[in-house]
Amino acid sequence: MRAVGGHVGGVYLRSSTPGLLRLAVLAGLPGPLFRPWWRMHVDRPFPVADAHRLGIEIQLADPTETMRRYPQLAAGLPFRFGSVYVPVVGASTAYGVLTVLCPATSDAGSAPRDRDRLTEAAQGLGAALLELEADGPTVVWDGEPLCVPPPANGASTGHADGDAAGDRAADLLPEGVFTLDGLGLITYVNPRAALLLGRPAGELLGQSLWHAVPWLEQPAYEDHLRGALLSRDPVHFQVRRPQAADGGPGSGERYGDRLSLSVYPGSDGLTFTAVPLGREADAAGAASLPDGTAGAGQERTDPPFGPLTAPGAVEDGAAPLTAPVNGTDSLYPPVFLALALSEAVTARQVSAVVMQELLPAFGGRRLAIYLLQDRHLYLAWESGFPKGFLDPFDGVALDVRLPGVETLTSGRPLFFESMQQLAAAYPGIALDAEQGARAFLPLIASGRPVGSCILGFDRPRGFSPQERTVLTALAGLVAQALERAQRYDTEAALARGLQAALLPHRLPVHPQVETAGRYLPGTQGMDVGGDWYDVVEAGDGLALVIGDVQGHGVQAAATMGQLRSAVRAFALGGHPPEEVMSGTNRLLIDLDPGQFASCCYIRLDPLTGEARAARAGHPQPLLRHPDGRTEVLDLPGGVVLGVAPDAVYPVVDLHLEPGAVLALYTDGLVERPGTDIDEGIERLRAALARAATPTRRTGPSLGGTADLLIDEARRTTDRPDDIALLLTTRRATR
Repeated sequence: MRAVGGHVGGVYLRSSTPGLLRLAVLAGLPGPLFRPWWRMHVDRPFPVADAHRLGIEIQLADPTETMRRYPQLAAGLPFRFGSVYVPVVGASTAYGVLTVLCPATSDAGSAPRDRDRLTEAAQGLGAALLELEADGPTVVWDGEPLCVPPPANGASTGHADGDAAGDRAADLLPEGVFTLDGLGLITYVNPRAALLLGRPAGELLGQSLWHAVPWLEQPAYEDHLRGALLSRDPVHFQVRRPQAADGGPGSGERYGDRLSLSVYPGSDGLTFTAVPLGREADAAGAASLPDGTAGAGQERTDPPFGPLTAPGAVEDGAAPLTAPVNGTDSLYPPVFLALALSEAVTARQVSAVVMQELLPAFGGRRLAIYLLQDRHLYLAWESGFPKGFLDPFDGVALDVRLPGVETLTSGRPLFFESMQQLAAAYPGIALDAEQGARAFLPLIASGRPVGSCILGFDRPRGFSPQERTVLTALAGLVAQALERAQRYDTEAALARGLQAALLPHRLPVHPQVETAGRYLPGTQGMDVGGDWYDVVEAGDGLALVIGDVQGHGVQAAATMGQLRSAVRAFALGGHPPEEVMSGTNRLLIDLDPGQFASCCYIRLDPLTGEARAARAGHPQPLLRHPDGRTEVLDLPGGVVLGVAPDAVYPVVDLHLEPGAVLALYTDGLVERPGTDIDEGIERLRAALARAATPTRRTGPSLGGTADLLIDEARRTTDRPDDIALLLTTRRATR
């Protein structure tokens, strides 16, 4: 840490849990303040994970570069600092990552001083761990981090003679003063501070702050302390003391009132000053909230939204809190936005999440999101702007001088605290209002431009450095979600095209047999899956086929196409049902797509109605007899296709009388969340019996019956799986 002028340093080591790194050593920051980052999954988009997984050094010069490359980290630690991450490797074994948080630099290309020493330290650590592992068990770390005090720039960490004199002077101050070392232990407390904290000085000294003063152990307060230690800037906030049951140690101070705390970082810890806030001060506008954030009108250097936990980075995170935004209480933990974005799969859904979660948190009233396509920006979402105002900007090229364009091409956010400021920066630009403020944010995901986002506010307002940091970091999360949504749209379109191409456009017309097929895509995830049906004319018979490939999307549709082609080839070759099933099973195993499939294959003689059926893990067919009696057939079967190379598929003989209806279907038609599949099959059986009852003089057509059977599913907006249905009936001979 001394070598690179760092404030905080740590070592992550691999753990016994595959894919999980754990913080083994922490210096310069009390352990409780870094608890949300004690664990790190190697597949998460964080620099520690990338350095370990890719084996490369990563340097982030300042918050701007951090926001561009790792928005989740910037959202979790929205403070002004730089950072360096160096892999710890011994021979070819990756043990972990050495990381140091240091002062931010203005030049992203400049390296921290003595950067080579940090690399050498990581190399030496890797060599030592390799030697240790050669003489003992595998090196892993599964405990809590070892916390050590920060470096004191070569000075002793004990009190010098001058410190004692300073302590005696501080004892006489009218305000409370106390200090913490790098481990979070109280090293000094003056009498006034002891009174305000509610405990005698002897019970405070040498104790952890959170143990000695448990009511300060709140995520929002911890976030203020993190900000002071990482940015090295003072922070000021208010806290509420608990009400004493009796007079207590603070009875002379209205124990239960609020305190104004100021925190000043030093080379070896933090110095606090504490001043009580009375009711008169509260009424004058100096009121504070229970979460420790400043009230309206108070200058703040802390993050405006309480604890900003890095989404997806860890197993434990800080709890969300209520914090004021421009004097208005608003519940907004950025982790909520991250979770909501993780569930959005289309660009419209992402935009809706931003509208519902991000905009209200900052008091915004207007939103526009543009997406980049062919070097032009196209409007994807708008809300709150006058009707038609944004139309002239739809499809604007990247060489036009507009703030929404320049924020993307430069990669820098643009903030205008008033409309006059915006007009002065872009003379002649059309304005949608006379009063207000605007923020133009670049949407960049992993260095790739995605689009731009415009936030509009009805009144002029300032943007603190922390607000700018948080907004830009959250814009990075939005960009990642939009990029994912664009990939989803592309893959979904491809999957739909594959599905449409592979399903039969029309079924064979036979004089003795009528068939009707229906397909419905799911409404969740990738929409289309691997369900299919088919009717194959093979010699003097018909092959009736239905199948279901596990999963959804392009891979499932492609596998379905391969299986459908294989079944058709076996059927056209005149193979009996058991050979069709076993041959298709071996083909799927040879293809090794990592998927399995269920299937039901029936070979029907149209003239006699005799049929032979084989089943591979598929739901049992239904048969409605001419007299209206409808039953679930009990066909023995083998395991699903693609699991066991030597699986055997028994064959059963059936008879399809003229006027009888045979129903083959996939499980999407009969499965419902929270209910047994047998209940769904029974509902389908009853529906088939009602759809074609012999008491009617003229029953519905076979296609009409198929429509009736899937009508309820068609009207359901939340279908977790796709659906295939194939109905077959024999016409009476004349």
